[in-house]
Amino acid sequence: MSESSKSKSLNLNPSPTLQCKDLHEYLKSRSPQFLETLYNYPTICLAVYRELPELARHFVIRLLFVEQPVPQAVVTSWVSQTYAKEQAKACTTLSELSVWQEAPIPGGMPGWMLAQSFKKNLKVSLLGGGRAWSMSSSLEPDGKARDVSFLDAYALERWECVLHYMVGSAQTEGISADAVRILLHAGLMTRDAEDGSAVITRAGFQFLLLSTPKQVWLFLQHYLHTAERRSLSAAECLAFLYQLSFSTLGKDYSTEGMSNNMLVFLQHLREFGLVYQRKRKAGRFYPTRLALNILRVRCAAPLEAAAGARGHLVLETNYRVYGYTSSDLQVALLGLFTELIYRFPNVVVGVVSRESVRQALRGGITAEQIIHYLEQHAHPQMLKSETGGIRSASMLPPTVVDQIRLWESERNRCVYTEGVVYNQFLSQADFVVLRDHARAAGVLSWQHERARTMVVTRAGHDDVKKFWKRYSKNS
Repeated sequence: MSESSKSKSLNLNPSPTLQCKDLHEYLKSRSPQFLETLYNYPTICLAVYRELPELARHFVIRLLFVEQPVPQAVVTSWVSQTYAKEQAKACTTLSELSVWQEAPIPGGMPGWMLAQSFKKNLKVSLLGGGRAWSMSSSLEPDGKARDVSFLDAYALERWECVLHYMVGSAQTEGISADAVRILLHAGLMTRDAEDGSAVITRAGFQFLLLSTPKQVWLFLQHYLHTAERRSLSAAECLAFLYQLSFSTLGKDYSTEGMSNNMLVFLQHLREFGLVYQRKRKAGRFYPTRLALNILRVRCAAPLEAAAGARGHLVLETNYRVYGYTSSDLQVALLGLFTELIYRFPNVVVGVVSRESVRQALRGGITAEQIIHYLEQHAHPQMLKSETGGIRSASMLPPTVVDQIRLWESERNRCVYTEGVVYNQFLSQADFVVLRDHARAAGVLSWQHERARTMVVTRAGHDDVKKFWKRYSKNS
């Protein structure tokens, strides 16, 4: 018998979906030392508290004014056994975020106690006190004040510069080398092996189909990961971001008292569209909706909708898509999963085909992302369309939605597993003995009795090999 260790590591499974971590998921991935530094900022403590599960917030408030450890059994008694799962989730979340810590109680009983820095600064944010925000200084009325509609349009224009660069559009004015480095660090783009130019990756395709608030927050996460290279404190930058998220849209704030590092960070936020500042050295700035949505990544409305732009896509049952837009970015996004056949000054026509969807799937885009994008940008007229009496949770034609999902499932019909081939047995009896042993051990992947060939999993290979050596010696 010959064992063909021709098993190859096959990486043919679909690429993972790009994950956009919320604040808690982001903080869980950071070290306890970083969290301890972060909790020195009242705005961060308030942001963390607001996003805690309801039961966890209840625990925090109960412990906020207690200066000694509370027995864990007492904390458990606060909740009925009916909600044991919710209680376990709340306790796990508070521990993962280092909001509370285990503290021994005289007599050896385990107890819980809020982290001192978190408790102190949460009190400041809830009850007042502490140092005043540097940007809260009084300002003279702005003679060139900007309204909300202007700020929304400005934020959308600045952020689209980044997206234009990713899709290779000609409209790439205003994007800095620093922003390009962040895109490369995030894995959204990579350097071409031939000419060294930045090209979009699979993760980048998925990034383009996320909502605007999720795009901005994901981008800022990678900015914070590289903050130390710019001589900036990631904790201080994150605290300033959440300070902006508690500001008022349309109100101007002062830069007086801000450190040089924060002034540099402010200019980067200005470039990405999170703040508006008329001049680099102007003493005031306006936070935009992108900054205010940092706290509401999960439920924030897209900036396009906030800015008053209506949906522009019409999808027909014949798989044709009509995009009523003159934006090169929207046309480029539509071209990710459709075949564009006509382009007019304010209308683009494409068709959703098997090949175009498979091309998108190969790029890492999922069927659900395509459907979500079409729903998110559907024209208001789509709401009035009839679906032939077919009830559907989507405003899109059910036939097209189902077909997109079927095209995706075509790629998932085969499951690739790593294994070892055993063949060239000298007798049928030897083959049957080894096959039966592998089957009993649950490691047999495939067998062909007539050809005396079998495949076992990589994990079960050592056990089968040892059994064969013992069997060969005794026979």
